[in-house]
Amino acid sequence: MQEAANAVLVARNLIKVYGSGELEIRALDGVDLTLFESELIVLVGASGSGKSTLLNILGGLDAPTSGDVLFRGQPLDLSNDRSITEYRRRHVGFVFQFYNLIASLTAEENVALVTEIADAPIPPREALAMVGLGDRLQAFPAELSGGEQQRVAIARAIAKQPQLLLCDEPTGALDSRTGVLVLSAIERVNRELGTTTALITHNRATAGMADRVCRFSDGRIVETTVNAHRVPAEQLEW
Repeated sequence: MQEAANAVLVARNLIKVYGSGELEIRALDGVDLTLFESELIVLVGASGSGKSTLLNILGGLDAPTSGDVLFRGQPLDLSNDRSITEYRRRHVGFVFQFYNLIASLTAEENVALVTEIADAPIPPREALAMVGLGDRLQAFPAELSGGEQQRVAIARAIAKQPQLLLCDEPTGALDSRTGVLVLSAIERVNRELGTTTALITHNRATAGMADRVCRFSDGRIVETTVNAHRVPAEQLEW
């Protein structure tokens, strides 16, 4: 087991309830989770099992009905818009299933949007080179494949050097070959920058690339597996 001193983010007894009475839905039902320094964790489970709700709370995009989130040992005030915006801006990078690139900007310009507000950013060219797009700096989103657009989104997320990289179904809209390229980019970021990474997926084959795998069902973590060895993304069997 890793030491608490290596914990980057800690969630304690997170509960998230939508609706009330007969319409009440418990999206999270008492989730405890710790993310450790430099680890890559994969969260698996069916749609509606609570994975995305958890990731949104850990990233400061949503607040729990009850429970606590601690970043570097300090409680996050998820109800304080100013402090949570600062947390997201300085410490968290997001990668979603859909790329959310600005169509009128080049790949380099899309990444530069983030570096302009970061404390110690990676130059956009370097971030794009890290995800294998050093030769596509001046391409617009319409000139890029889906996998290339997703890798631009990863470059954008990591360019501010976040301590957390949260990925919600980053390969969900991609074929297996392209998905492996995207996972390889995420893997490289985790390995070379030491960015603590949590990745949501429906594809259980992805679990092999993780340090740890958590399986969700009905708003709970029902199983946790620690991998003795990580499988390189390009060796995953889809």
